[in-house]
Amino acid sequence: MIQSLLIANRGEIACRIIRTARALGMRTIAVYSEADRQALFVRMADQAVCIGPAPAAQSYLCGDKIIAAALASGAQAIHPGYGFLSENADFADAVTEAGLIFVGPPAAAIRAMGLKDAAKALVEKAGVPVVPGYHGARQEADFLESEAERIGYPVLIKAVAGGGGKGMRKVERREDFTAALASAQREGQASFGDPRVLIERYITAPRHIEMQIFADQHGHVLHLFERDCSLQRRHQKVIEEAPAPGMIDDVREAMGRAAVEAARAVGYVGAGTIEFIVDGAKGLRRDGFYFMEMNTRLQVEHPVTEAITGLDLVALQLRIAAGEALPMTQQDVMICGHAVEARLYAEDPERSFLPSTGTLHALSWPQGEGLRIDTGVEEGDAVSPFYDPMIAKLIAYGPTRAIALERLACALDNTRVAGPRSNARFLSALCRFPEFVREAFDTGTIERNLEALGAVVQPMDRSAVAEGLQALLHDHTRTGRDNTRWADDPWSSRQGFQLSGARRLARLVRVDQDIISVTLIWDDEGFHVEDEQGRIPRVQPSSLTIRVEGGLAYCVHRGRQTVVALVDPAQGREDGGTSDGRLRAPMHGKLIALAVGKGAQVVKGQRVAVIEAMKMEHALLAPYDGVVDGVFADLGQQVGEGVLLMQIVEAED
Repeated sequence: MIQSLLIANRGEIACRIIRTARALGMRTIAVYSEADRQALFVRMADQAVCIGPAPAAQSYLCGDKIIAAALASGAQAIHPGYGFLSENADFADAVTEAGLIFVGPPAAAIRAMGLKDAAKALVEKAGVPVVPGYHGARQEADFLESEAERIGYPVLIKAVAGGGGKGMRKVERREDFTAALASAQREGQASFGDPRVLIERYITAPRHIEMQIFADQHGHVLHLFERDCSLQRRHQKVIEEAPAPGMIDDVREAMGRAAVEAARAVGYVGAGTIEFIVDGAKGLRRDGFYFMEMNTRLQVEHPVTEAITGLDLVALQLRIAAGEALPMTQQDVMICGHAVEARLYAEDPERSFLPSTGTLHALSWPQGEGLRIDTGVEEGDAVSPFYDPMIAKLIAYGPTRAIALERLACALDNTRVAGPRSNARFLSALCRFPEFVREAFDTGTIERNLEALGAVVQPMDRSAVAEGLQALLHDHTRTGRDNTRWADDPWSSRQGFQLSGARRLARLVRVDQDIISVTLIWDDEGFHVEDEQGRIPRVQPSSLTIRVEGGLAYCVHRGRQTVVALVDPAQGREDGGTSDGRLRAPMHGKLIALAVGKGAQVVKGQRVAVIEAMKMEHALLAPYDGVVDGVFADLGQQVGEGVLLMQIVEAED
């Protein structure tokens, strides 16, 4: 068995690997960037080595630095986790050339499956069905457009080296093809260093079902059944479950056999996932699934497979890497119960799921039967703008799908996150969404139902505003589980002083990005807040979390965060935003495109700039017809959230 293991990753997956490695008696070594110096995975490891600045290109993507750290620390093996260098064949080669064990497949297998076009050709020869499309080498825009016409719209443009939905665009009609192609190529180049794409027919009622496979160095290959990852947004998985709803034995057998044959075709070793796109229009059937790609690594959603099989997939990886044979045959692996996983992200569903960063002023998890929380952060840690904004994975297990779903929904309801915004409320709504509950869903379910799921701008949470004001005025912090702590010193009170009678005080209050007028009232019944709609109702403490930090009250009410602050009367109502033509950075990121310069004429809705953050692009649009009066950032510049980028002056009628 391996005695010492270096984890070439960060965050949640690094913590996950450390836990299993420690249980197996291994010494663990972490590598970290300067931004992660105080991170949980660094604190957990037996030893930690700094490998560079915050940007991944200068740290976690530097294979030579990671190998040097492994050799200097006496590590025998390197586990790449997922993301970063986990599917980099050159890194796998370099690890073995340095005399270390790579906890993953051979570099040749990574190369064979790393390019989508070559992988499809390879598995097709092995008898695995593939989606009709163009998987060739020609990349001229006119030629690709003609191939799309031949295949028939709608089509999918997919980066050849892509994964995780990066470099993927759905195109409904010919007029949109050129712009979508350019965007996919740009994202493919930025994310994978390869702008090449392939074109495929778009399956109109698609489900994403994948098979977990394992292979050892002795020629044994088996599968650990399927996972359904159809609930996606922009091709990114949101909720995953195992087994797949509606799966029948003969389809499972056919998919499992195809997955095993695909792995055998490349001489695979270790953990891998064969992803299939499934035509769900007429239910799951043997002739209705197609090979999509192979992920030559551990998957983010592996815990649901662990839950239904009782196996530790990381332990299996480590044992196979050490040369051990698989400890079971296909007949030994059984499905027991149902598991569902939700990815809790620091993002704002009401603002097109923009990433959200900052300190986690509050972070707590529910306890309960069948619950598992995989996370890489604790209260007081920060969500960095440099990496994926995942806070945690919540996994719920139960004897039936209905029980597992309800356990997950309740767990999300009782998760407390304050500071960065989170998608907890959105995930809870998704768990209870009728289409999902009755198993009538596909990969487009989320996009078709954003409004019903609450992923659009919502009315102001008036009760959260009132509770936040009380917290600010009385200078205390409250949660549903903690005792309330009041400021007993009257000279420290911010509510004013009056000898008798009810006191009414008008104040301006900043609520997120808006400024409103309220009236604060102290009378015989206590403290109250009124706005233009009247007196604001109070809420049950159990549904509320409040943290006061730096003059801001972070109020999380039923999973939705509202940030409240008292406004200095001298500031008046100047609140920036886009109502006055000021375009500000919606999140910390890099300005990767400037479509206009000072003096340019623009029309309402015109794309004027693009910001990239956490591998996502966000377009800034002109709020109305007008003229660009000023540009205040340079192309390629890193900008902070709220930084003024551009001023547009409205055109005169």
